[in-house]
Amino acid sequence: MRILISNIKSLLQVRPQHITVLAGTEMAILPALENAFLFIDNGLIHSFGLMAELPELQADLTLDAKDRLVFPAFVDSHTHMIFASSREEEFVMKIKGATYADIAAQGGGILNSARKLQRMGEEDLYRAVLPRLDEVMATGTGAVEIKSGYGLTVADELKMLRVARRIGRETPLTVRTTFLGAHAVPSHMSQADYVKLVIDEMIPAVASEKLADYIDVFCENGFFTPDETRQICEAGKKFGMQPRLHANQLNRSGGVQVGVQVGAVSVDHLENMGEEEIAALKHSATMPTALPGAAFFLGLPFPPARQMIDAGLPLAIASDFNPGSSPSGNMLMMLSLACVKMKLTPEEALNATTVNSAFTLGLQASHGSITKGKVANVVITQPVPSLAYIPYRYGLNLIDAVILNGKPILNNLV
Repeated sequence: MRILISNIKSLLQVRPQHITVLAGTEMAILPALENAFLFIDNGLIHSFGLMAELPELQADLTLDAKDRLVFPAFVDSHTHMIFASSREEEFVMKIKGATYADIAAQGGGILNSARKLQRMGEEDLYRAVLPRLDEVMATGTGAVEIKSGYGLTVADELKMLRVARRIGRETPLTVRTTFLGAHAVPSHMSQADYVKLVIDEMIPAVASEKLADYIDVFCENGFFTPDETRQICEAGKKFGMQPRLHANQLNRSGGVQVGVQVGAVSVDHLENMGEEEIAALKHSATMPTALPGAAFFLGLPFPPARQMIDAGLPLAIASDFNPGSSPSGNMLMMLSLACVKMKLTPEEALNATTVNSAFTLGLQASHGSITKGKVANVVITQPVPSLAYIPYRYGLNLIDAVILNGKPILNNLV
């Protein structure tokens, strides 16, 4: 399909050449073309430019984007969107004062999701996730990372990852998968026995079916120690799984430092950070990734994003979509939280959810910017006065059209 988007008020994130990572002051720069066009052919970005220079193009579909912004679809680099059911009962417990740790100690949290998922067949699990996929695509997401971690047995972790791979094959979303067997310890096992199970049985089984691009560990007090995290990551690396870690969510757990030591592509959460962690990241290739939805929902301190960017670091932002601590994959809401609670400018927030998040999934050559030859994953907004209006009007879905792989999956313009 050939699609011409014409009369674009502002075409954002225009990068004539591939770019990998934006850091520090670079994150405030968002290249744009005013009164522009974008031409899509065979699923890829073919060309773009000023309307005054629009050549003759043969299009199967022409979309008039007058008064609208167009930008690359979001890349959500941290989700747990495969789960059996919601956990709103725990939401009420939180309202009444229970902490994340309190709920986990009562058999809730991750273990609650694991019990429910273990009872669900693979086909039913796939069907359960489809409405969530529709939700995230309708709010502008075009690529996602999906973790396992609610299985906690060899068979159930494999089941989750098979579903994740199927999503990548059978839906418009671009999917990268992460093995997170080390998410929690089952109640019937010792810590040492479960770590051994993850290393000796789960990792080889996942690798034998080529189900995971990455390996993750919940490095946190009461879950997995830095030493256990290091062991598990090194075991995963032997099978070609690059580490990306849950780090410093509830405490200064050492997760950032161990992430740097094992060469993690990203360390995610970062609600509890100090100068030591920022210094470790400054001398690494590891991307700090903030998950503002989790901090908001759990009432935790927000990651010190402003401090990290001002120190010259890059930053990615993702949703952490999961049933317990961030039950939303709406990246528009993540933009609002990033701006309101972490003091990012709208330009920094969009860079963090496109270029930088694409880098953490190894998608920098194909996603995250308006660049010739990249996958045609683009968002067309409703008529808006500016980019800042989108995070300012928090809670609204200000999107008229979403095009993924060069095909409209949402189109209110015809």
